[in-house]
Amino acid sequence: MAGGIVFLRTAQFEAVKSFYLDRVGMTVWLEQQDITILRHGNLLVGFHKQDTSDLDALLTFFYDTREEVDAMYAKLSDIATTEPKENTKYRIYNFFGKDPEGRNIEFQCFLHQVPEIIGG
Repeated sequence: MAGGIVFLRTAQFEAVKSFYLDRVGMTVWLEQQDITILRHGNLLVGFHKQDTSDLDALLTFFYDTREEVDAMYAKLSDIATTEPKENTKYRIYNFFGKDPEGRNIEFQCFLHQVPEIIGG
């Protein structure tokens, strides 16, 4: 098995973990002391409990259809910073939001064929 994990420091460990599990729908991949690694398809994100937070990241969650993006918008409109719209430059349909610490998050679908993800 090969793969990768993006690790981010968080000063609000429980709130961030709950947000991504309960609101975004990620699942726990692995728990360690002061670390939780969450999964969404082939995306693994580790949140490490620290005194400071990494806030410069953009976490992008992608879906198969516009309807799935719209469903996420309906579920997360209270934290959305934009409405869903088509981006013709990148040929995606997306919206942006903020997690409990103010980290940027994006929800999108591709409007063109993309390579198949093996093991996703």
